[in-house]
Amino acid sequence: MGIDPELLKILACPVCKTPVVVVRDETGLKCRQCRRVYPGKDEIQVFLTVSLGLWIAILISAGERLELPDIFWPLLAYTGFTLVSVAASLDPIASLTDSKELLLFLVVPLVYRLGRGRSAHTIASIIISVGAVTAVMGIVQYGILEFDSLGQRPLGSMGHYMTYSGLLMLVIGLACARLLFGTSDRLWAGLVLPTLLVALVLTLTRSAWVGTCVGVGLLFVIRDRRLLAAVPVIAIIFFGLAPQTVIDRAYSAFDLQDPTNRDRFAMARAGARMIRDYPLTGVGPDMVQEVYPAYKDPGGVNEVNPHLHNVPLQIAAERGLPAVAVWSWFIVTATRKLSLCLKDSKSKALAAGGLAALSSMLAAGMFEYNFGDSEFLMLLLVLLTLPMAVTRPDGTTEQQQKAQGKTASTAT
Repeated sequence: MGIDPELLKILACPVCKTPVVVVRDETGLKCRQCRRVYPGKDEIQVFLTVSLGLWIAILISAGERLELPDIFWPLLAYTGFTLVSVAASLDPIASLTDSKELLLFLVVPLVYRLGRGRSAHTIASIIISVGAVTAVMGIVQYGILEFDSLGQRPLGSMGHYMTYSGLLMLVIGLACARLLFGTSDRLWAGLVLPTLLVALVLTLTRSAWVGTCVGVGLLFVIRDRRLLAAVPVIAIIFFGLAPQTVIDRAYSAFDLQDPTNRDRFAMARAGARMIRDYPLTGVGPDMVQEVYPAYKDPGGVNEVNPHLHNVPLQIAAERGLPAVAVWSWFIVTATRKLSLCLKDSKSKALAAGGLAALSSMLAAGMFEYNFGDSEFLMLLLVLLTLPMAVTRPDGTTEQQQKAQGKTASTAT
């Protein structure tokens, strides 16, 4: 939800006339006094509710048994610890409302059921194609509509540049994995990859740049370490062709006096103090921005921050250290399962894309709370589940086979 900071200063709650702030996942506005939330989008929750209903109907009609991949169990445990944190929250109602993001975990069993066999590769192709379309949109926004500054960056079809850059990062990893490890549809991935990369560069989002470098670098190492020799060449091309605003943005990552860099260090110190005071349950989901003024570091730039711009730090401060342990279990389980899938020719390209997505998320997540972004999290879970689903048989169930046999006998 992209809102100009100057506009945000003059916005107020229509009920109590108190200034509003952007909610943590940047999907709406919230009044800090009466705590009313004015959502900016609910499409994802509606999609998941409808999809879950259809999925249950399919299972009932086909007489199928519910099957879940290994990565779903740590997510389920994470949900449990989140609910414990909600119960102990400084404002349980607000925290429970914010915890609707847990519905996104339902993407895992849905994709595991619907992405079997060739369907998994089809879904991946759709993701790459949609990513290419939004990349073109971002380039047009930068070059024609003047979305070319830190105050107004390319958004693609998203509501916020951070979401847009994060999604581009994941799609780049998927396209690069198909190009390096795929056995089919490699041409299309190769054609759209430059467009995806240009669009990402133009978002001026440093965390996504770092995540993409880590993800693609991992793919190079897995495929052939000699590919890393291309990195200096890519860097030369980047600094030779990139606009000055992009080059300045890249250099700012190493400037310790840059306001955003200073504020991230200050947020880390504030988060550490929150964890010290609430080690087991955290301050509660969506409560970091409420207590931030009390923990603000003297060197901090912003008076209030919706989150701490670091995934493990945010989870620990918000939900407690046990939740971080469970989240780490999820990361380890996903890495182990994807590494096994990498050995299977049917799932190799998708597994490489999943590993790129996971490593990109972890790298970018050191500077941005991307695990709390609804669209980003949903695509991440899809990319992690597809390699586990592709090796499952996509044929009919036993009951359907019997019915088809009877039909064939009757026709004969």
